Parts: sequence; C-alpha cells; structure tokens
Amino acid sequence: MVPQAVDLTVRTLGECRIESPLAPLLPEPESTEHYVDEDDRVLFDDTRSMVAARKTKLDALPGFEPGGPRRKIFFQPSKTRVGIVTCGGLCPGLNDVIRGLVLELTSHYGVTKIYGFRNGYQGFIAGYGHPPIDLDAEAVSGINEYGGTILGTSRGSQDPYEIVDCLEQMSINVLFVIGGDGSMRGALTIADVVKERGLKIAVIGVPKTIDNDIPYIEQSFGFQTAFSKATESLRSAHVEARAVPNGVGLVQVMGRHSGFIACYATLANNDADYVLIPEVPFQLDGENGFLAHLRRRVAERGHAVVVAAEGAGQEYLESDEPGQVDKSGNRNLKDIGLFLRKRIAEDFAAHGMESSLKYIDPSYAIRSVPANPYDSVYCIRLAHAAVHAAMAGRTAMVVGRWRGRFVHVPIALAISKRNQVDPTGDLWMSVLETTGQPRHFG
Repeated sequence: MVPQAVDLTVRTLGECRIESPLAPLLPEPESTEHYVDEDDRVLFDDTRSMVAARKTKLDALPGFEPGGPRRKIFFQPSKTRVGIVTCGGLCPGLNDVIRGLVLELTSHYGVTKIYGFRNGYQGFIAGYGHPPIDLDAEAVSGINEYGGTILGTSRGSQDPYEIVDCLEQMSINVLFVIGGDGSMRGALTIADVVKERGLKIAVIGVPKTIDNDIPYIEQSFGFQTAFSKATESLRSAHVEARAVPNGVGLVQVMGRHSGFIACYATLANNDADYVLIPEVPFQLDGENGFLAHLRRRVAERGHAVVVAAEGAGQEYLESDEPGQVDKSGNRNLKDIGLFLRKRIAEDFAAHGMESSLKYIDPSYAIRSVPANPYDSVYCIRLAHAAVHAAMAGRTAMVVGRWRGRFVHVPIALAISKRNQVDPTGDLWMSVLETTGQPRHFG
C-alpha cells in the first residue's frame, strides 16, 4: 500500500534573528538517539516497506520538524506578552501544562507578562465579563497537585475576529491553547485571522483529550492517568462479579469515538472478559451474538466482566429524532451502559438464569483527578516544547510526540482525522488475547 501524502509544513512568523537565552545549553548541531537537532527531521514513516513505497530520495521523505529550543528566536523575551487558555472538557494534567508554560517562560526566557484567559474562549469576549488574570511563578505554585484547571474552561466556539481584537488590544504576541480537537479548530481559525490581518502573533496548541483521539501525536496528555484510574473500576467490577452466583460486572468508560481507554484499562487490569469499543461493531442478539456469548461465559466460569466505551453500540440506540450535538459540535451519545445493563438482565431472565449485575460508570472521576507521575512528566515536556516553538515564531501548530521524539505538527493535520483503535492492529489483538472474546460477534 502506498503511504498517504501529508503536508508537514509548519507556519512561521518570520526569520529568527535574536540569540536565545537557552543557546548556551544546546549541544553542537548533530542528532543522536536522544536528541534531534533543529535542522534535522523526524521521519513520518517507520518501516522499510513504507519508505520504499514513497519511491523518492532520502531528502524528499516526509518528516516532522523536531521540537526543542532553537539557537535563534523570533520574539524578544523582555517585550513578549503571552496568553494562555484552556478549553473543552476537563482532563488530568491541565494545571501541569499551565504551570510548565509559565515557569519556562519566566525562568528561562525572561517573559514577564503572562495572562490567563478564563473559562475557555469566552475569556476573550467582552460580553461574558471574564477579566484575564496575571500568571507568574507564585500564581502557579502547587497547582499541579490538583485536578481541573485554575483558568476554568468552557465548550463552544466564539467569534475569532473578536478574539483577535482582544489579542491586539492587549498586545499579546503568543497565545497558547490547551484543548481537544474542537479547541484546535478554534485555534486554527484564530491563527488564520491573525495571518489575514498581517499580525505577528504565534498560536500554539497543546492537544488535550483523555480519549487519545488526536492523530499524529502518539499519545495525548492525561490519557495514562485516565486509563490507570479506570483500572480501579474494573477491579471493583471483578470483585463484585466473583462474589455472587452468575455475577456480571459492567463498566462504562469514556471514549466517544475511540476505545483506547477501554483497551488500555483492560490490558492493565487483565480481568475483563469482553471489551466493546466504537471501532468494532458487534451483534447483540442471536446464537453467536454478544448476549449469548456472555451467558455461556457466565455459565462456564460463574462470572464475567464487561467493559464498554461510551461510544460503543450507538447503532442500537439511534432513533428517528434529529441528531443533537453539544456546544463542541459532538453528537450527543445515548447511554450504552444503561442499555446494556437492561438488555443483559432481560436476556438472563428470558433464559431462566439467575444473575447479579453491578454497573459502574467512573467517567467524571477519571477526568477530574490530578495527573499521575508519568503524565506530569509528559505535561511539563510538552509545555517546554510549546514555549520553544512559540518563541521561535512558529504558529498554527501543536506540539506532540512521534516515534518517541517531540515534534511540531500543523494544526490542520492534527484535526484532519480522528485517532482510533485499529481493528486489525496489534493493540486490538492484545485485547482479544487478554479477554478471550471472539474477533466478531455474529
């Protein structure tokens, strides 16, 4: 298969002419297994067959611009004014990223004017009446120990022209947007208006989604914490199921379109018998359907644990009513967990089997907790990479990690599709091996 063509070009505001305060810390221009020089590239492809399919020379192979500090920067730090905003739903690590941005800007670049815009994109709109707050080292001290975001958040888009008006009025040079795909779409429209007006304002995204559904960044921050927390619910469901005859533990976890939390929590816990995710449709009824398979499993082993991502099985819940969407433009999902609880109980009763079903939905407990140590490290490294990119005049891009390297990804590419579990990939294969469920029900 010929690999897709991708545009990895990152926008810049102009030539970097100012000596960076971090230049003395940088090694000589060379790349190693642990460091990528700013003039090098991180290859998009990672297998021989994919590279061969390009049928092009080495220098023409697609590659990401590496993240990290530059020897020359675009903005004069002492004159730079920065804005930070958090948008969308909560996610572990938001405060870690805010703190990382502020400390890197103040301690290493010497930026003295940093403003936090409150309650998402509403914070830029005068009509909402949310005044910005000053951010410095003292203001962010210890905030990484708490979940949520000290800036507040909201869903929904706002007028990008009014947002840029606010940035101009406050003489903001750099805007950091911490949010998911909807927030990144908003950031791109802001960057486009900035470009339209001929302004020199960098717009940098730090992509956030516990569903891990943003492509080309390997893993989004907060995801490790989310599936780690979800394993606690799986453990409880397993204990409950084993304690009674024909016990069934049913756990619904977050995952609107992508089942990564369900898959990783299952692999970490290793007690689930079934995993249902949006990427893999399943047949509910019939001799080879999910309900019959579950019933046989319980009859054989005495209990079972089922893990369902919130977006799984939505085809069973659709109605003739027009689809409703939330303020972020996401289709409102029906509750697959409650549906499965009802159908499982009815199926056992219809076949004369006693059952005891315990249903657990830990969604908000998952997203509101502080980041675990792994995510805390990842958050601060993303924050550092975001600051380096912004001070070097990059814009309309997000920071992320690809093939183990920190890279710059154009926002347009990061929102071009959704990262999902591949039903033919090794992750889903590991889930099937762990649970023992069939590849297909039906």
